[in-house]
Amino acid sequence: MSNLLAPSVLAADFANLQRDIEMVNNSEADWFHIDIMDGTFVPNISFGMPVLKAITKHATKTIDVHLMIVNPDKYIQTFADLGADILTVHYEACTHLHRTIQAIKAAGMKAGVALNPHTPIAVLEDIITDLDLVCIMSVNPGFGGQSFIENTYKKVSQLKQLITFSNSNCQIEIDGGVTNQNANELIEAGANILVAGSYVFGAENPTETIADLKNIMA
Repeated sequence: MSNLLAPSVLAADFANLQRDIEMVNNSEADWFHIDIMDGTFVPNISFGMPVLKAITKHATKTIDVHLMIVNPDKYIQTFADLGADILTVHYEACTHLHRTIQAIKAAGMKAGVALNPHTPIAVLEDIITDLDLVCIMSVNPGFGGQSFIENTYKKVSQLKQLITFSNSNCQIEIDGGVTNQNANELIEAGANILVAGSYVFGAENPTETIADLKNIMA
């Protein structure tokens, strides 16, 4: 399984969004990570459908949509129609998680589940073989630029064990506080997709920063 880098568009310059999308298109990055927040599930509002539509119009790489919203089932088909390739919902937001995962797949997307920092890996035991991706939040969801939570390494190792034990093809994604200081350790623990936001878009040379991260992850 190859190691993938997904710059988080939440940290892009919204006044120059097309420029930043083209930068990712032309870089060594693999995916676009898009955070959708509703101000209810998390204490922040990001962007909605019109902005996602604008992003997918210019993006030439995989669109990885992370829903930090209540009642995600209501919008599954909408995100499929807007061009999402992967749709990740929060375990904490889904009362009927299995049904939600099946609905995402039925809409033609890959299905992911995100876990907040306080949520244990064990909650995924009964559904791990249905998942394409698990996103471990390494910061509290809602805002970019937060410090990495060190307990994440342990959770990645636990998830890797569960995936191996279950013969699942699930990928492990890390979202929050990813930099050149922890990228290698996360890959060694078992992750294969790293989301990087402010570390990439806040850099003096984002293309170079992406290349450096990819080199560390190789």
